[in-house]
Amino acid sequence: MKILGIESSSLVASAALLEDGVTVAEYTVNFRKTHSQTLLPMIDEIVRMVNFDLAQVDAIAVSGGPGSFTGLRIGSATAKGLGLALNKPLIHVPTLDAMAFNLYGAADLLCPIMDARRNQVYTGWYHYRKNLEVVKESCLITVDVLTEELNRRGEPVIFLGDGVFVYQDMLRDQMRIPYDLAPAQANRQRAASVASLGAQYFTQGKTETAGEHVPDYLRKAQAERELEEARRQGRAEELAAGHSFGTGGNW
Repeated sequence: MKILGIESSSLVASAALLEDGVTVAEYTVNFRKTHSQTLLPMIDEIVRMVNFDLAQVDAIAVSGGPGSFTGLRIGSATAKGLGLALNKPLIHVPTLDAMAFNLYGAADLLCPIMDARRNQVYTGWYHYRKNLEVVKESCLITVDVLTEELNRRGEPVIFLGDGVFVYQDMLRDQMRIPYDLAPAQANRQRAASVASLGAQYFTQGKTETAGEHVPDYLRKAQAERELEEARRQGRAEELAAGHSFGTGGNW
């Protein structure tokens, strides 16, 4: 089985090739570069380096959200374009599920948190009991509510994701139960995890066509929220003139 993995839901851009349970190649960059300029060249580089024909992939696994609106749209467009060109199915892999998969086998509760700004994070909770188990579905939540719920649960937690470093002071001040932070090699999104979890979904028949794939944003783009607020205040035409709603903002 050959799976191409694509991850672009945040600042991280990552592509990976998985073949028969082995990560053959992975290219990951966590730097402020535009995904539209880097993602396809990264895919081209890994297939060139390992002399692989993309037409041989069985499916394309793509990180499906939540995350940055712009990043998700670029990843989705890339996966859909390749899926259509190669006539291959897509595998929608929830971003937070793939992040938790970075820490496969950990005994504690896994809590990936992605910064959604305004003291909010995208999060989900996970256990490993032979397989990845979703304890709390992906959601948008304030850090205050998150720590309150985790304290109430009373179970040791491992945090990972870019939200850890944005809200580490709040975590330190508000957490009343034991917690740890994932190490550097596992604390960000990785296309290898998207591909690996995607391979499991593929064997379970969880695929979709390129035309069916839609990212899961969990909330509206900033531009859309601003327009709704402007409508309430009678400023819709003024605000709409200053926005392009075809692409939306990052968040």
